[in-house]
Amino acid sequence: MSNLIGIVDIETTGFIKDGGLIVEIGIVSLDIVTGEIQPIFSSIVQEKGFSEKHLNHPYGWIFKNSDLRFEEVKNAPYLEDLLPEIQRICDGFDNGLTAFNKAFDFTYLKDRGLSFKELNCIMLRATPIVNLPPNPGFTDPKWPSVEEAWAFFFPDRAYTEKHRALDDALHEAEIAYEILRVSK
Repeated sequence: MSNLIGIVDIETTGFIKDGGLIVEIGIVSLDIVTGEIQPIFSSIVQEKGFSEKHLNHPYGWIFKNSDLRFEEVKNAPYLEDLLPEIQRICDGFDNGLTAFNKAFDFTYLKDRGLSFKELNCIMLRATPIVNLPPNPGFTDPKWPSVEEAWAFFFPDRAYTEKHRALDDALHEAEIAYEILRVSK
């Protein structure tokens, strides 16, 4: 049996409920025994309906908070053309896939017709370990951001999230492996 799991990260123009669109997908494999991480898929993508309106509120956050540019998405391959390849990649992970804030990423991917075996959310697995103070009005620990989880697990390695799918997936895989390591 394989020791590999998939870690997925997507970038979007906003929330799915607001009509946000996927603009980038990154997938890496993580060997849960050795910690080896390999890039598997990375592409900027365009979805039908992508237009200049995605530069403004409630869209456009990604273009203000990363180095991804509108023109790159406008010239990217259509996501629907890449879905068969992405599905084949997902099917290759017999042990399943996960993401940091899995609910966000997987809601989009499932909505676009992808199916896969789901593993526990990296962010939710990190929450009791990182154990941040609760948000006002709550009693449970705050869900950590990728940067907060990274700072906890790798205090000697500075990291600023790039909000680029492959780079984020690579770092999230390192966090996932540390969670597995400390949970043994």
